[in-house]
Amino acid sequence: MDNPSPAIIQQLSPADTELARELLYVFGQAFEDEATYDSKASSKDYLEKLLARDHFIALVALVEGEVVGGIAAYEMEKLELERSEIYLYDLAVLESHRRRHIATHLVDALREIAVERGAWVVFVQADHGDDPAITLYTGLGTREDVLHFDIKPEK
Repeated sequence: MDNPSPAIIQQLSPADTELARELLYVFGQAFEDEATYDSKASSKDYLEKLLARDHFIALVALVEGEVVGGIAAYEMEKLELERSEIYLYDLAVLESHRRRHIATHLVDALREIAVERGAWVVFVQADHGDDPAITLYTGLGTREDVLHFDIKPEK
């Protein structure tokens, strides 16, 4: 692309299940994990219900009508104070559209949603060795080094 079109950022609604499937494809490609992000794994009903939930936020970046990036995030209401936090769970941009500030525009759109909802903070995790993500998030926020634990739900 010599003169790429600017990305249009759109928040998904329950009517946008096809865009949600395209976003899953983008995640699968970007994370090299097509099995987990199989665009056919979730039914249309499931996607509609998820996109209708107040706590779930899905954003896509569209270039010429094609989903080239996106975010999946969750708003979490806090017990200790009357506020919420937004957890940016997944963020990806197709390799062919990187280095065009699409990820930054997606995060900025999520920040605007956070302001509208009165959220206290948007937070995200990055894995050691994921230097592009670490660079992006360092430019947008304050780094905290934490430990992450996966606890299996067992009886």
